[in-house]
Amino acid sequence: MITLIMLFLQFFKTGLFSVGGGLATLPFLYEISDTTGWFTHADVADMIAISESTPGAIGINMSTYAGFRTAGIPGGLTATLGLALPSFIVILIVAKFLDRFKGNRYVEAAFYGLRPASIAMISAAGINVVKIALLNIPAFEATHDISQLFIIKALILAVIIFVVRQKFKVHPVLFIAISAVIGVIFKFGGV
Repeated sequence: MITLIMLFLQFFKTGLFSVGGGLATLPFLYEISDTTGWFTHADVADMIAISESTPGAIGINMSTYAGFRTAGIPGGLTATLGLALPSFIVILIVAKFLDRFKGNRYVEAAFYGLRPASIAMISAAGINVVKIALLNIPAFEATHDISQLFIIKALILAVIIFVVRQKFKVHPVLFIAISAVIGVIFKFGGV
């Protein structure tokens, strides 16, 4: 029961302060990982992959996954409720006072400041994902050999997907499916 209460509180805080959408929850997930030990940073990378490949909002999907990993189905439900509840409350309050907020220079100024903060949080989370998915920092620190720093296969795959996505605007689900197949081939096919 204590774990469920902690899950709710952690994800309520995340939902309350992660302005900018689902990816803005990533810094909070890393903090939860560091402070609770419920999951690792590598698990967060897995959460992103799973959340991106399933229907629904990425933040909700990640909270459900994290909660499930921590405390099964009750944990998934609790974490999801914790993440969604602050938005629900804020939307109800804003809807109640929408006319007062419309055109208010202080509100506009606040949102002007929130935009770069959202971008910074998403960028910081992206850098953490790059460290996990494309770099092998422990191997580099152990050997000080620059060739050990990069996970070459993952880096090549990421560059190819980036270039193809920019050039052809292929749907992300196709990339996720192809990447999963390539991952299986790299991991078990000896490529």
